[in-house]
Amino acid sequence: MKSILILPALLLAGSSLMAQTNNTLTAKEKKEGWQLLFDGKTTQGWHSYLKPEASPAWTAKDGTLQLDPAVKEGRGDLVTNKEYENFELSIDWNIAEEGNSGIMFIVHEDKAFDATYLTGPEYQLLDDKKAEDNKKANHLAASLYDIIAPAKEVEKPAGEWNHTVIKLKNGELTFWLNGVQTVQTHLWDDNWKELVAKSKFKNWKGFAEYHKGHISLQDHGHHIQFRNVKVREL
Repeated sequence: MKSILILPALLLAGSSLMAQTNNTLTAKEKKEGWQLLFDGKTTQGWHSYLKPEASPAWTAKDGTLQLDPAVKEGRGDLVTNKEYENFELSIDWNIAEEGNSGIMFIVHEDKAFDATYLTGPEYQLLDDKKAEDNKKANHLAASLYDIIAPAKEVEKPAGEWNHTVIKLKNGELTFWLNGVQTVQTHLWDDNWKELVAKSKFKNWKGFAEYHKGHISLQDHGHHIQFRNVKVREL
């Protein structure tokens, strides 16, 4: 008799622990100031870099914001309509085998710069096992691309979902991947200048010089999906 009574209780406990619906905010998240950057159905809130709206290569499909590399027209990086300065970004991503992509931030959108990466530092998204650009540690997933290698390699394989958090507050920059901190540094101080001087960006005027800008999802020619894209200003 006891087992009959316990079973419904276990079921109720299990249901309360179920993951929340994708592309939604909990009451707690709303109270903490989180906002959705992807509603699960449209590309509203985004546009292609230097264009008025999102290109056809970027679509909302099956509850994900995804890049279809088979679409040849209007390709390019996607950027938020809004600019951010001090913020925390939470995002899930799923990349194809051999895939390469990235999340740029503090991107200055200006015709003087024909690509997002010319001004925005990059959180690297990569299939670490099979992507061509996997030869350097500071090019692996969750690195600050070409500047700081991830402290640990915790990426899930291509085809599986990974969870990324990027936090920037008063120049203090921290990356996480799947709950593990991978990068921590401070932008714009002397140490930062030394790091940039040792990277491919050393002579790039405008790179990481802006303290406020757009968040960007990179079109690197490989299929990638995003979901649960959330941001809060700090």
